[in-house]
Amino acid sequence: MKLIITDIEDFHVQIDGEYKIIKPHAHIQHCIGCFGCWVKTPGKCIIRDGFENTGILMSQSIEMIFVSQCYYGSVSPFVKMVQDRAISYIHPDFVIREGEMHHKRRYQNVITLSAYLYGDKISDAEKETARSLMKANALNYDGKVKNVSFYNSLKELEDIVL
Repeated sequence: MKLIITDIEDFHVQIDGEYKIIKPHAHIQHCIGCFGCWVKTPGKCIIRDGFENTGILMSQSIEMIFVSQCYYGSVSPFVKMVQDRAISYIHPDFVIREGEMHHKRRYQNVITLSAYLYGDKISDAEKETARSLMKANALNYDGKVKNVSFYNSLKELEDIVL
């Protein structure tokens, strides 16, 4: 399954295969750093606002796709909050990966990450930052980067197939 996380409320693109979409359908609460998703309800956020199952959805996915406005080389605040609320995807224990300490994987799936970032006049520096952040996210999730693409407008996204 592909897990698509987008900041576009009226999201319509062609999607190849099985998928789930997380988009702004209600107010999302900020992660409060309580670690309840690690110890009280492993894999599931304790905040009940409709976004508590993101970590579980990630565990059922082969690819996580971000479709987001580009903010200084990163994703939008909504997409970042969804990512933060998915910390339950990883385990609280640590491992050394590529010479750095990271949380170990909780689930067996190896997730790939793709980003489709849109915005007016995305600079080369922002593109470099976005690629770097996707690589860092993949390392944190013990996954891989599949694709990072940039678009000048939402209109350009209409032609892509995810």
